[in-house]
Amino acid sequence: AHGVPAWGPKRKNHQKSLPEQDGIPFRRAVIGTFFQGQPSLGNQYLEDALLRGYLKRHLPPQVFAEANQDLQRFGARVSGEILSLGQDCEAMPPRLQQFDAWGKRVDLILTCPAWKKLKGISAEEGLIAIAYERKHSNWSRVYQAAKLFMFSSSSGMFTCPLAMTDGATKVLEVMKSSGPPGEAFSHLISRDPKLFWTSGQWMTERKGGSDVAHGTETVACKQDDGTYKLYGFKWFTSATDADMTMALARIMDAQGSVTKGTQGLSLFFLKLRDEQGQLNGLEVQRLKEKLGTHQLPTAELLLDGAQAHLVSQEGRGVATIANMLNVTRIYNSIGAVGSMRRMVFMARDYATQRFVFGKFIKDHPLHTQTLARMEVQVRGGFLLVMELVKLLGLEETNMATTQDSHLLRLLASVAKLYTGKQAVAIVSEGLECFGGQGYMEDTNLPVLLRDSQVLTIWEGTTNVLALDTLQVLAKSQGQVLQAFSASVQDKVASASDCSELASSVQCLQEALGRLALQLKNLLGQGSTSMEMAARDLAYTLARIYIGALLIEHAAWAEASPSDIYASQRWCEQDLCPLDTAQQAGCYEADAVSRDIDLVYEGSPTFKRKGSAQASPQTEV
Repeated sequence: AHGVPAWGPKRKNHQKSLPEQDGIPFRRAVIGTFFQGQPSLGNQYLEDALLRGYLKRHLPPQVFAEANQDLQRFGARVSGEILSLGQDCEAMPPRLQQFDAWGKRVDLILTCPAWKKLKGISAEEGLIAIAYERKHSNWSRVYQAAKLFMFSSSSGMFTCPLAMTDGATKVLEVMKSSGPPGEAFSHLISRDPKLFWTSGQWMTERKGGSDVAHGTETVACKQDDGTYKLYGFKWFTSATDADMTMALARIMDAQGSVTKGTQGLSLFFLKLRDEQGQLNGLEVQRLKEKLGTHQLPTAELLLDGAQAHLVSQEGRGVATIANMLNVTRIYNSIGAVGSMRRMVFMARDYATQRFVFGKFIKDHPLHTQTLARMEVQVRGGFLLVMELVKLLGLEETNMATTQDSHLLRLLASVAKLYTGKQAVAIVSEGLECFGGQGYMEDTNLPVLLRDSQVLTIWEGTTNVLALDTLQVLAKSQGQVLQAFSASVQDKVASASDCSELASSVQCLQEALGRLALQLKNLLGQGSTSMEMAARDLAYTLARIYIGALLIEHAAWAEASPSDIYASQRWCEQDLCPLDTAQQAGCYEADAVSRDIDLVYEGSPTFKRKGSAQASPQTEV
């Protein structure tokens, strides 16, 4: 029982022999006797047992009753209308019209009707509004995340502008902005498609990367009316068709000087166009040509006197965008688990239709084992993201404990880092489940892999987030790690009466002990060893915490045998890669030089220190 097929009308396999003529089994007019079945997509809510179980377990009964009804309706809309619009966006990517027919510069980013329709649907469905209306108190974020989770893989990457819109809304709410920025807030949370605005996020400049402290050259000149004019070049601006944006710049004083580094950065609000539709001191230099996310307009922009309003305190821009980064990293993680869920759904349906070697591929044990391993990863990633969302909801309603706050700061980086890597691996594995068809563009399957790859890069690469995780642990002087350990113990304690989970609990507690021991050892080895261990540390934190979440869910009174099995399978893997790598000597004093020798052996561009040629610069 499926809803609207994802890739056209569903066909049955035609294996009936055609009549022979003149001894020929088929003639030119009949091309073969077999056609592959194609996967179809059902209701994205009703077919997801874990999503429904999670919401039933966590939401108060009255909230669940309302959400359950709404999500059933939305699940059908996702696999029908929204999926069709998303595919239209992929087929008709945005284009840039820089001049009109008479040579006047207009810089119009032209998007397809489907992209505009998705903006209206986002407003109607309250994909931003739900979180800020807070009709369901701290559970509003969980309700919102459930809709975004289903929406993400069908929406032609419209979750990108929604992520930046939510992040901007969060900043304006926290800063209690007034004037034009305050007026923008009501547009960002509107359910009326005619009033709803989306926002951009302009942080990256020509130097690129996450080092905005040293890479931001844009300057802001104060005007007599209290506004500012921005001058600079933004190298990478996603969803550049947005109504407004947030941008970092350095305020220039009367002598023409700016403050360097982080302390010189301030955050500004600006609209992209004035009331007459004219660009606000902007020029669109070009649209980016990307590996994926073709549906999404991404541009290079010249700011040449763009009128803007100061949102942060002067010099507090980086601190102010911390709220925005938490939100956008959560969206990135939702997109990751959404893409994994979509691929597994399609692969499991296809397995019931593809008939090879005498049986359906669902009946080949190796294939089913592969799908099961993918499913375990999806479940783990989903629970990690929903825990993060739950913590955000508690913080926004002033219900978070000190432990909750520590976990939110830690898991925002860890979840984004880990789920991004999971998504690329699972979506790539999923393409194999379709054989050669997984590589064909007209199946609309390869787009899932292309679009997933950006999830490891947006909002901080894996190594940047690993170092951020290290910094979070160091700054708290042990409090964040203590909160992490206490939370893990609380979650596995719920399984104390479940004999089927005893082995998993033991594995998890042993991993937690190994983590504490190796962190202690690393602290004695110095900062270089700690930096080398950062990625393995982040992976360890993710795997242990996901294990605890899976065990906690499996210990729920209404858990299914599959919930228990998923937690068992998760805890059979290496839960503490930090310990494994430390035991192998990966962080020893000479490991850096051995790594350099391995990487640059034979390279004509590399010389050791003290030689005539300096070593190349590397970016973390």
